Amino acid sequence: MIDIQKVETFIYAAESSSLSEAAKQLHLSQPGVSRQIKLLEQGLGVQLFNRNHTGLHLTEAGQILLPWARHLLHDMDELKEMMASLQESAAGELRIVCSTTIGKYILPQLAIRFRLLYPKIKIHILVCRPEAAALNLLSGDAQLGVVSTEAIDPGLESQEFFRDPIGLIVPVNHPWSKRSLIEPSDIVQEPLYIREETSGTRWAMLTELSKFDISLEDLNIFMEIGSTEGIMEAVSSGYGVSFVSCLASKYFRDSQRIMGVEVDGLHMQRATYMVRKRISPPHRPRDVFWGFIHAPENADLLNQSVKFMGHT
Repeated sequence: MIDIQKVETFIYAAESSSLSEAAKQLHLSQPGVSRQIKLLEQGLGVQLFNRNHTGLHLTEAGQILLPWARHLLHDMDELKEMMASLQESAAGELRIVCSTTIGKYILPQLAIRFRLLYPKIKIHILVCRPEAAALNLLSGDAQLGVVSTEAIDPGLESQEFFRDPIGLIVPVNHPWSKRSLIEPSDIVQEPLYIREETSGTRWAMLTELSKFDISLEDLNIFMEIGSTEGIMEAVSSGYGVSFVSCLASKYFRDSQRIMGVEVDGLHMQRATYMVRKRISPPHRPRDVFWGFIHAPENADLLNQSVKFMGHT
């Protein structure tokens, strides 16, 4: 096993090119520094320095080791800080980017619960475009992201956040509003509002409709609208129908601005994911929140959208 103290001694000797200078900075004797480097070389099975009258010079092995040694020392410092912080209540700042409409309904409620448990953690929820979420995480501008698809970048990892049913909404005066059930084939001729190509709702809709041999070309697309709120406003104006998140449409349905209609055999839902950087220094607010989202006491919040399915 590599001794961290020997690694630190190696770094000081490499950066100063002098055993005596390294000994001075480390408050050790020169023979002590020389012995530690010799033991490190024996442990690794390589020679790290060439020694001559002009001082120390890194060998090829030493040049390769130096950046790794610095990284190792940095990681050890981060680990010590993390372990020390566990003796105190969690504190710091947590920046979460959210690129999915439905995440904006659940995430703030979950953040409130988290903040009450950890009052010393300040949370910032930032809205962004789907393509910007990964960039924010990889650059370190945010520690967590809420997105509509699993992370495909190898530098990121994801876990399922929650699932939300998607239902058909119609104007309150639409003939379907008086029916408890319609057939998938009924949808084909009706003017339909759809989300943009990158939308998770659109992908879920087309995937489910394909089971009934209904494709995008079969649908009577009236308009493409880039927000769930915009679609609900359009439907509430009295023309056209659409598929939207059951959770997002709850307020519009409760206020009877639109109606929900069940489609026979159609079981449409979309998953929302939480994403973080796969390899990064410890960040306690991020790591605590990552585990908090699926704590048993939050099951009611993450499952609440299930009861919004069906005819309303």
